[in-house]
Amino acid sequence: MTLQRRLLIGIILLTLLSLAACNRSDEGPTTTPTKTSTPEGETSQAATDTPVPPAATATSEPATPTPEPPATATPAAEEEQPTTAPPTQETEQAAESGFLPATMESPDFGTQAFLWWRPEVAERDLNLIREGGFHWVKQIFAWENIEGAGKGHLDWSFSDRVVQQVNASNLKLLARISIDPQKRDFWAGLPPDSADHFADYVFALASRYSCKPEAVGCIQAYQIWNEPNLSREWGHKRPNAAEYVFFLGRAYEAIKLANPNALVVSAGMAPTGDNNELAMPDDLFYEQMYEAMGGSSEGYFDALGVHGVGFAAPPELDPNTAAAESRYGGHRFFSFRHVEDIRGIMERNGDADKQIVLLEFGWTSDPVNPDYRWHGREAGIDMAVQAEYLKRAYEWAGANWRPWIGLMSLITMPNLEWLSDGNPEDEEQFWWGIMEPSPCCDPPTFRPAYIELCRYLNAQDEQLCIHAPEGQE
Repeated sequence: MTLQRRLLIGIILLTLLSLAACNRSDEGPTTTPTKTSTPEGETSQAATDTPVPPAATATSEPATPTPEPPATATPAAEEEQPTTAPPTQETEQAAESGFLPATMESPDFGTQAFLWWRPEVAERDLNLIREGGFHWVKQIFAWENIEGAGKGHLDWSFSDRVVQQVNASNLKLLARISIDPQKRDFWAGLPPDSADHFADYVFALASRYSCKPEAVGCIQAYQIWNEPNLSREWGHKRPNAAEYVFFLGRAYEAIKLANPNALVVSAGMAPTGDNNELAMPDDLFYEQMYEAMGGSSEGYFDALGVHGVGFAAPPELDPNTAAAESRYGGHRFFSFRHVEDIRGIMERNGDADKQIVLLEFGWTSDPVNPDYRWHGREAGIDMAVQAEYLKRAYEWAGANWRPWIGLMSLITMPNLEWLSDGNPEDEEQFWWGIMEPSPCCDPPTFRPAYIELCRYLNAQDEQLCIHAPEGQE
């Protein structure tokens, strides 16, 4: 039986199994970045045994002093290089397996989606993502949703269907592997103490979705945790870059054992100016990560994950201006181009050959929620401006950030959970969406952002946007 027929049969069977979950709440939305300088599983199939990677040799991480963050400057423009790599053994193997290779253009285009509980909505949204001109989709693979029943009790029912749907949609998959920060009673404990259990989990995940011809499916890239520079994401304790580096290294080793070609991306950090028990500034956290890695990121990540929200500033605004003018927030991290500050940290630490993956970026048009309104509607950002800024962010990256920028994953495709209380407008994430949330299979309601990006991204591939109004393709 061919791989394609096996995938089709698997999707049909798993779709029937997962329809019963359509009334369950979707996975928690991505934590939104800190807006001001003050931050604020059921199993449904038989469990399988966990593949066990070789035991780690390291058991604890060294303590590292906290350096003062040096001033960062916008890096000089680099000589433009080709945006795609020549064929390699990896791409040849990918062609043989029928899966897309784990490669990124510069820049590459992606978005976050919510595919987990509702297969019919996932199918529709994946089609819209591909038709919109995106190449990648980012999906949360919450640890508790797969291994929530205890060590080695792995429920693959939802993840198999998600991975296979993405593969069949001709999109590449970035899996964010983390845990709901509100889940304090998880059997494996909290980070960093859960590092060994987490390494076993990601080894099982990467083994199952190894992109080999005999694999169940293919995950091309893995994001290791989310915003560990916030206490709420790091075991509800003071953020510690050295602890995260140890945690990251264990996961990197496990994933590469299972699939040497998979891309491992470090977590993106929340933009914040606080340095206390609750948070650490993102630039300081990255500096301390490099110190903990001993000056080399080899064995820890293939690309550095960054969050690059624009807040009240247009995408081209210099971080110096954002720091100097209170209307933009009064800190460098309130500028989309703060990503260039993080790039400067990479270059000073000898990491110029590795790319940045922008794991989250976007603008909100929120007129409701006070913590978001100041950099949403009160900053003049309505849905039309949001659309323009997203397009211009991709344009800025293409003109100024090659070759060091990889995937740029915007937030976000809609989540049906926003409709659960009957008033989606009080959900702050509703205003980051590039479409309206709607049940399947109602006709989709496009916001200006989707149409603008559909036109722009398809043009990069010399294609037309099939969803644009007639005459505006």
